[in-house]
Amino acid sequence: MIPLASPETTEPDLGKDEPAEEAAPRDEVREAMVETLRAELGDALVGSHIAPGDDVWVRVANDAWREAAEATKHKLSCLYFDFLSAIDWLPSPFGRDMDSEVDTIVHGATEKELPPLEQGYAGGDTRFQVFARLYSISTHLGVTLKADVADDDPRIASLVPVYAGANWHERETTEMYGISFVGHPYPFKLYLPGDFEGYPLRKDFPLLARRVKPWPGIVDVEPMPESESDEGPSEGGEEGA
Repeated sequence: MIPLASPETTEPDLGKDEPAEEAAPRDEVREAMVETLRAELGDALVGSHIAPGDDVWVRVANDAWREAAEATKHKLSCLYFDFLSAIDWLPSPFGRDMDSEVDTIVHGATEKELPPLEQGYAGGDTRFQVFARLYSISTHLGVTLKADVADDDPRIASLVPVYAGANWHERETTEMYGISFVGHPYPFKLYLPGDFEGYPLRKDFPLLARRVKPWPGIVDVEPMPESESDEGPSEGGEEGA
């Protein structure tokens, strides 16, 4: 006869494993791309970010900018130059222009402390960054290269000797951000008059037109037009028949 278990007896531990945490997704192809560039650039590759199955960003030292473009072109087969531009990570000192609740320096408003800089994927150490998008038609993969540009000496090597298509992009970036591209063969303006002062895409460049006319939608809220159903009966309508 098999003895019955006492009420205090508990079920034995069957060694059931806890649910394993899912491993973070990986993108071995883009990881290999980063490692290829690291092998070429060494410590000049200072940061990277991979969005698995989507894209890859690589940040390089300022003085390795052209070398990085050459390595991307020849080692990763990125023969297609997509675009080049810059970004000013400084939070706008004007907030939402003409909106007194969030403005910082408008019409004598009390200046507020600006939030810290955030330089996006692959990080950064400066206010200004230059970035270029390079693409491989054969592998259908692209790389976004980026590099820091010093606030007090905003310059970096021109990519025109590597990608001729960078010519107008660098001229536009110089004109809009005040970043010089050393070695550019024709560094003249594209849009603005020769005597224009300032750089319109810098965050601290004031839009003087908005000192005169605020942005539509912030303070110029116009009432919606009345529909026919909102209007009362016209003279001689049914009620007057």
